[in-house]
Formats: sequence, C-alpha cells, structure tokens
Amino acid sequence: MPITPANGPSAETTAPSAPNGSTESIMLELVDEDGTTIGTEEKLTAHQAPGQLHRAFSVFLFDEQGRLLLQRRALGKYHSPGVWSNTCCGHPYPGEPPFVAAARRTGEELGIAPALLGEAGTVRYNHPDPASGLVEQEYNHLFVGLLKETPRPDPQEIGETAFVTPDELTKLHAEGPFSAWFMTVLDAARPAIRELTGAAAGW
Repeated sequence: MPITPANGPSAETTAPSAPNGSTESIMLELVDEDGTTIGTEEKLTAHQAPGQLHRAFSVFLFDEQGRLLLQRRALGKYHSPGVWSNTCCGHPYPGEPPFVAAARRTGEELGIAPALLGEAGTVRYNHPDPASGLVEQEYNHLFVGLLKETPRPDPQEIGETAFVTPDELTKLHAEGPFSAWFMTVLDAARPAIRELTGAAAGW
C-alpha cells in the first residue's frame, strides 16, 4: 500500500480572495429531501449544527489494478483535517452540475483528469463531526471512474495519497481516522464500483 506525501508545506485552506483583497464567501446550494434546489447558504454556516441540507459530491477513482485512490485531508482544512477519505469530495457552486464540479475539484485537488467518470447514484446523510462540532447534512452525488495518471496533489488540500485494495482499506480503516461520511458514501457507491472494477477486484 504505497502512501505518497504531498509535496510542499501545508497551509490553512480558506475561501478565495476577491480582487480587492477581501475574503470571498463560498456559497453552497441548499436542497430539499428530493434534491431540489431551494436556496443558497454560506459554506461554514451551512455546516454549523444542526446543519442545513446541501448538495455535495463524492468521487471514487481506481487504477488499472482495481485499487481505490484515497486522500488524507491536509491538516490546514477547517473541516475534518488529517483524516483519510475518498478520492475527492466537495460541493458544487450554485447552479453548477455535480458532474462538472466533481471533475473540476478532482483536477484542482489532485492535478489529474479521470480517464472515465460516471454517475453512481445519490445518498443523503446526517453526520456530525465530533472533533469540530460541524455537521454534514448532505445530498451527495456519487461518481466512480478510472485513473491512468499519477496524482499531483495540492498540499493545501491533501496531506498524502494511497492506492488501496479492499483488504488494505480494511486495515487502514481500523488503524487511522477516516472522515465521518466515508463509509456511507463508499457503501452507497459499491454497486457502481463493482460494475466498474469487476468481481476480481473484491469491492
């Protein structure tokens, strides 16, 4: 299970700066229980307890051997820093299609473009994060795909990466902290993962 640290110093991950130097708020798309857009809210506010249901996405990329690419979130992240999670996750901008957002963030965080990326359904969950007190109330769009490039992670976003088999994932999950949402999104995506990787991969 080769683990690759991201190069360069970790830094505090913040909202982008506007041209005048002020910090620009990142807005999320609020949805109802059916996933229909009902408004917008500032990112941090939407995650404060008890949380507001908003649109999100999760990406699972696999190499040609059927191994899953994991990332360990950078220590500077305001939410769930230093924990292992799926290949990429995040939030579409208001009005941005989830597929477009998933491809965009994969490039921004990992410096790669999936060779193949397909929809894998949706899952709705409510996961409080005991460490930060923030709450993930999300309507999450799932995507699975293949990767043929070497990741070039942004150290402000990712501390390290690892390609894992199912057995290696089980061992790593038992040893180290994972994001509160990881197993929920993985289990929801498993049917599409098995279709993509084949029975031999063991997912």
